[in-house]
Parts: sequence; C-alpha cells; structure tokens
Amino acid sequence: MNTPWSKPVTVLIGETPSDTKIDTTQGAAWALIEDWPMEDGTALDRALTVCAAVDAGKQKPEDARKAFIDAAVEANILVSA
Repeated sequence: MNTPWSKPVTVLIGETPSDTKIDTTQGAAWALIEDWPMEDGTALDRALTVCAAVDAGKQKPEDARKAFIDAAVEANILVSA
C-alpha cells in the first residue's frame, strides 16, 4: 500500500490546516481516516474503498490517487494535483 504515486497531491488538512503533500496510497488512507475535515461523503467513501482495494492488489495506485483527488474536491481542500 506504500506504493508511490506518479505525482503528489497537496491538500489542506490537519489540526491547524496546512498544505500536506500526499504521494502514496498509504498516506492517502491515513489522511482520509485521521485528518479529513468531513465525516461523510460519497467521494470520501469511494476513496477509502479504492485505497483498500489497492492494498488487496485489486486496483492500481493511480486509481487511489484519482479517488483521493475526488474526495479532496468534495471536501474543498484540494491545493494541487
């Protein structure tokens, strides 16, 4: 699950929100579970599902990257992709 993505995604997250670069599926899953500003959301749920599928070898890391970007757009925290 710690497979690097082709390009990092920067989001605004954290206790005191700051630019955070995410560049692996493992980092994305951690951010979605621990630091995400939303509790519920369609794209959030999908991103968590895709991250788990990547971990199980059923999807590619770039699928997780795209799902993570969609979740960041949904949460209005995308800085750059």
